[in-house]
Amino acid sequence: MSKKRLIPKLQLKTSSYDPNRMVLVVTKKFDQVTEIGDAVSQSKIFQDQGADELIFINIDRENKDIHKLSKIIHKVSEEIFMPITVGGGVTSEDHFRILLSNGADKISINTIAVKDPSFITLTSQKYGAQCVVVSIDYKLDEYNKFKVFTKNGSYNTGLNPIEWAMQADKLGAGEILLSCIDHDGMKIGLELEVTRQVSENVSIPVITSGGCGLAQHFADGYLIGKADAVAAGTFFAQRDQNFMQTRSQIKNAGVNIRVHS
Repeated sequence: MSKKRLIPKLQLKTSSYDPNRMVLVVTKKFDQVTEIGDAVSQSKIFQDQGADELIFINIDRENKDIHKLSKIIHKVSEEIFMPITVGGGVTSEDHFRILLSNGADKISINTIAVKDPSFITLTSQKYGAQCVVVSIDYKLDEYNKFKVFTKNGSYNTGLNPIEWAMQADKLGAGEILLSCIDHDGMKIGLELEVTRQVSENVSIPVITSGGCGLAQHFADGYLIGKADAVAAGTFFAQRDQNFMQTRSQIKNAGVNIRVHS
């Protein structure tokens, strides 16, 4: 049985103080944004603490500049030696090429995948399924039903997240990245029901994220949600607790996770 992965999820946004610079931020429910530092230096810290890989997401709501994002990824890739997933504003094959050539190992797609599902197959065939991560952001709608949202969580697609994950799998995705908007940054624990159902119904690895506030929340994602990996941002950005401490606690909960880097 493969070991479970523990992944920092680094959200990037154009700085409110310098329009030419992207900074690391944390969010609550995809809305409240707090700038917390430099992505490159934080990535080096995560590597030193034994992270399995990194996920970078550009959360700028307007004018997502792929070249600005690629510059950050290039700088990070020169400093760290672990797999990097990059997403946010990817809308074309050219964007895939630019990010992969600047150090990304996998590309996360969301809005474009919903708008044109054939894009999943196209990029999977051209770059390999291992490069294509379909990101699924979801939350409860006004009828208390989980639905997939795009455009930074502002547009309700009407899609069921479990059915959409299954379709993405069939179209050639290599991995699913789940993010529960209602739990994002709230430290109340992961949303486990959708995670579990997706994990049980797709043939590809599932990463779940959104809501970790305790080490037990990670363990729940693996044991109850049956996810292959758990990603977190706020937990590690605003707590005096590193990866090795969290890993040990997860291991003690009965999860098959790497403890030593």
